[in-house]
Amino acid sequence: MSTPNLYLPLIDLSSTDRASVAQSIRQACMDHGFFYVINHGIDDFVVNSLFRESKKFFDLPLSEKMKLERSKDHRGYTAPYSETLDTSSKFKGDLKESFYVGPINDSLNQWPSKESLPAWRVTMESYYEKILNVGFRLISLIAIALNLDENFFTKIGALDSPMGFLRLLHYPGEIPESDKGKYGASAHSDYGMITLLVTDGMPGLQICREKDRSPQLWEDVDHVERALIINIGDIMERWTNCTFRSTLHRVVAVGQERYSLIDR
Repeated sequence: MSTPNLYLPLIDLSSTDRASVAQSIRQACMDHGFFYVINHGIDDFVVNSLFRESKKFFDLPLSEKMKLERSKDHRGYTAPYSETLDTSSKFKGDLKESFYVGPINDSLNQWPSKESLPAWRVTMESYYEKILNVGFRLISLIAIALNLDENFFTKIGALDSPMGFLRLLHYPGEIPESDKGKYGASAHSDYGMITLLVTDGMPGLQICREKDRSPQLWEDVDHVERALIINIGDIMERWTNCTFRSTLHRVVAVGQERYSLIDR
């Protein structure tokens, strides 16, 4: 079951009133587990370059992409149908294809060749640096939202040797009749502290705020221009003794190509 679009809180990172921003984040994490962030400092040029390079990679022939097939260290390319995020689903194989990039200075990363995609690596490195900075700022505000010192997570080592991964995602446009009913990404919650998502504006993302509700109620998430979409992961839900929620979400097929990128 799905409903019309819902309203998610809008968090302005440019505000100087950190206490007020933290309180808004607290309410968002308790009520939805999802919220938007605006004025985050990542400009349009960086985001547009990101999607342009992402599209260039996913437009390559499958044989070329498979040369960078995902390793056991979770770096590289995963083809359509190779993952099923909802293990209880009757459909095997989500429609998306993806590419994993680990910490930028990690020698385990795989990169497309400079001959085929000369600007690809530098574009990903630039975005990684900027989105990691946004993540650190949010974690500091989340600490305040939990009535902790703003540097709490840093002091306990939760941000040591950050293992933030970028994951580029491509969802198909028109799909064959045999794939009807399958999801771009089936229902799941994320495993980490927080996830930071940027999309190309195409619809498809839905959330289910009540995990145990039957039947599940799915709500569409609108695109907000120049906003990041943030959601809480399973670790944060556990650390807060379920005060903050890790929310089920999925991506439905909408008949149009969709590109997004997550950092978690």
